[in-house]
Amino acid sequence: MELEVFTTYGTGSWKEQFHQVINLKEDPGAENQVVNLYPEVKFEKIEGFGGAVTDAAAYVYSLMNEAQKKQLMETYFSPERMKYGIVRIHMDSCDFSTEMYEAMSDEKDTELRSFSFSRTEKYILPMLQDEQKAAGKPLKIMLSPWSPPAFMKTNGQRTFGGSLKPEYRKLWADYICRYILEFEKRGFQVQRMSLQNEPKAVQTWDSCIYTAAEEKEFLRDFMYPALKEHGLEHVEIFIWDHNKERVYERINEIVDSTTRDMVAGIAFHWYSGDHFEALELVRNKFPDKKMIISESCIEYSKFAEEDVIHGALNLSHEIIGDLNHGMTAFYDWNLLLDEKGGPNHVGNFCHAPFLYDTVQKKLMPQLIQQHFEHFSHYIHTGAVRIGYSKYTEGIDVTAYENPNGEIVTVLLNKTGEILPVNIRIQGKLAEVLLYPESITTGILK
Repeated sequence: MELEVFTTYGTGSWKEQFHQVINLKEDPGAENQVVNLYPEVKFEKIEGFGGAVTDAAAYVYSLMNEAQKKQLMETYFSPERMKYGIVRIHMDSCDFSTEMYEAMSDEKDTELRSFSFSRTEKYILPMLQDEQKAAGKPLKIMLSPWSPPAFMKTNGQRTFGGSLKPEYRKLWADYICRYILEFEKRGFQVQRMSLQNEPKAVQTWDSCIYTAAEEKEFLRDFMYPALKEHGLEHVEIFIWDHNKERVYERINEIVDSTTRDMVAGIAFHWYSGDHFEALELVRNKFPDKKMIISESCIEYSKFAEEDVIHGALNLSHEIIGDLNHGMTAFYDWNLLLDEKGGPNHVGNFCHAPFLYDTVQKKLMPQLIQQHFEHFSHYIHTGAVRIGYSKYTEGIDVTAYENPNGEIVTVLLNKTGEILPVNIRIQGKLAEVLLYPESITTGILK
């Protein structure tokens, strides 16, 4: 039995990446520095990995030359590289748009006759089409609204929160269905939607507030019936779509005997910290509900722009923790941004796995892209998470059995020291050194 090992450490330069093959030996009875893998202990399946096609990402993509576009597409979506198969797209504008926009603004138009898909067609659809070509298959789309049109809201604007006026709940549900139908009639596959992005956040950009009771009522009495009315019962509905510190309370407040069959799962973000225990509570009480991370990125307001190593380590720690507590799909935020971490119509700049210098016309892969590839390339769609144990908190570990029978383990060394690991499985053992501040993937064939 062989363990094939791939490692990225430091800033991920070519000198800080290596590949080795280690022959497993009979376990001599090792007790120290052990990471155990238990393929007979099985949990949930992974649906896949992906990212967001935002207006900002797609605009920057439009500025690139054909060779740069090909590099970006093949890295993210080709079967030889990151194998992304899922994408998230905002309905109407979000903060990562070049401007605020909405598909319909006429409060008298109760039949959506003035609805226009042109703004989505401008940048997002060309990028999405190229992604599908690179993937060689239809991508599964998640749609999320940031705000209803301004006239539908209590504050009369897309920004600074506000709420959906009760009299517009039916029209808003039909509006969301229209978005889904516009994608589908162009041949795209809409797999799921969330009811509202960050329904607790009052933002300087597009935002809308829902209490749990309001979200439940909109789901039960308007959104779910609208999907059925428009023949869209196949679209999964996800609730919350906000930070994890309230994920358990939110699902408890919304899912009951009247809504259980309407809710496919709960979506969450990482911006308020780990809260892995909250995911465990959700998994234990609602085992039939999916848990997905619908957005995560390195915000320059929280992480120093130049500290790429710790940003990558933090996000990889997040992914591993979420996987180990029941997450079945991971969506990164912007697939691509400019050299400033935008464009963003309110200056809320963030990091991305690829940046593009619009002055020097240079595409710049980032360390976080290499970290993400350790997960998305080696953990295949349909892989089953398996049991493990580890000897130190300095290492994060997750492990999967791929559909082809391979055992994959990802190990994150968060410390500044070299850490030895004895990977132990079914009476065999492999000795591995984990470099400081590194991510390592091991494949047992």
